[in-house]
Amino acid sequence: MRLIQALVPSAVRDDVLFALDTEGIDYVTLRENTDEEDSVIVQFPLPTQAVEEVLETLEEAGVDDDFIVVSSIETARTPGLESLEKRFVSGSESDDSIFYEEIRTRALNMTPNRLTYYAMTLLSAVVATAGLLLDSPAIVVGSMVIAPQVSAALTGTVGMVLNDRGMIVGGISSLVGGLVAAMAGAFAFAWLVRSGAIVPSTIEITAIHQVSTRISPDLLSLLIGICAGAAGAFGLATALPVSLVGVMIAAALIPAAAAVGIGLAWNAPLVAAGAFVLLTINAASIVLSGLAVFWYLGYRPDHWVPGDLRGNLARDRLGAIVPAILVLSLVCLLAGGVLFHHVSFENDVNEEIRTVLDNPEYDRLELVELRTEFAGGDLATSYEVTAVIRRPDGVAYPDLVSTLEDALEDRTGRQIDVTVEYVDRDTGANLGDARFDSVNRHADDRGMGGSPGPTAECQERKAFRSPVRSTDT
Repeated sequence: MRLIQALVPSAVRDDVLFALDTEGIDYVTLRENTDEEDSVIVQFPLPTQAVEEVLETLEEAGVDDDFIVVSSIETARTPGLESLEKRFVSGSESDDSIFYEEIRTRALNMTPNRLTYYAMTLLSAVVATAGLLLDSPAIVVGSMVIAPQVSAALTGTVGMVLNDRGMIVGGISSLVGGLVAAMAGAFAFAWLVRSGAIVPSTIEITAIHQVSTRISPDLLSLLIGICAGAAGAFGLATALPVSLVGVMIAAALIPAAAAVGIGLAWNAPLVAAGAFVLLTINAASIVLSGLAVFWYLGYRPDHWVPGDLRGNLARDRLGAIVPAILVLSLVCLLAGGVLFHHVSFENDVNEEIRTVLDNPEYDRLELVELRTEFAGGDLATSYEVTAVIRRPDGVAYPDLVSTLEDALEDRTGRQIDVTVEYVDRDTGANLGDARFDSVNRHADDRGMGGSPGPTAECQERKAFRSPVRSTDT
């Protein structure tokens, strides 16, 4: 519910009051003579959804926007308010969108001061880093709750749709600066944790599930960013609360930023690069999808004329929004190229592994899960593939790793390290990691001789695994 207060000059007072009577709006008038003019202040309650249309009616009646106040109220009771609610809330003219000046104010009110913004960003990055290293989804979610990135992302998006240069620069710069601060904070905290031996420096960070899911961008990750931006726009542009929307936007940004810092602290540049690609895609998609939703809801820059493409694209009208959209689109294009490359590789790997498993000698095996990650080398040529395969209880397939590696390398032309994890068909127990088969095969090819004894490796692995795990030798 909104309370409207408008200063109405005496010259148009009768026209304005007639327009309000025509709309069925109950109002009161207060005489105002500060400027020695016979003006009145007209005030009346309205449903939130009716504000924009009624203000347009007042403007057509001759009211300038020099003095118009729109404030929130809990409730109101007037003779004609019920009919207005039926008309604008549940009737043919119902619309959840809010007045464009109100959306601008809401976006600005969400923005904390610089000290609070960066302090909360660093705190959320530290919590996210701890959650990733502990492999704790609950702690990672907690970091999303305190992250303030929703304000920067939505401020920049609202500035674009309203062509407000100050909001565009302030929002985008705060978003970029916050993410840089989050990556730096995550790196510093992860480095301290590693240097202080709080977490073993030799730990394989890509084996941590919460980390591994943030270092290999895919289409689902892109979908998260798109949905986060769209949800933020809907939450801000309608009468809906936006508190949970902030968690959604943080979910697409903060864990990825923390993964970048962890990769740098563990001297794993490809882990950091994969997480950075995911972070970049999500940040750009949040802003662009939010802009698309605002546009769909009917928000336009001032003086926008429907159908006048040349006039609408004039430099004085869109001088701020066009460069911002071009930069974001370029970012999405470059990061999207890496994403497309990775997704295409995953599809090739998936198809080739299934082709190998279709051979008669592997007809009792079933592919359960497939994971691909960047490995040593560079982003374009080196990958690590993990295949989780269900097999009959205790049956060994010692040549499967080498067969998969040969098939994948022949198809993709890239160096690929294959890991096979078996799941027992009868008990559901994970029976271990056969990656040492691949390592020993490469050692033989280099003339280094066979393995000094897989049994020793088996015992070492079992010391760090669940008791139901063992290595298939």
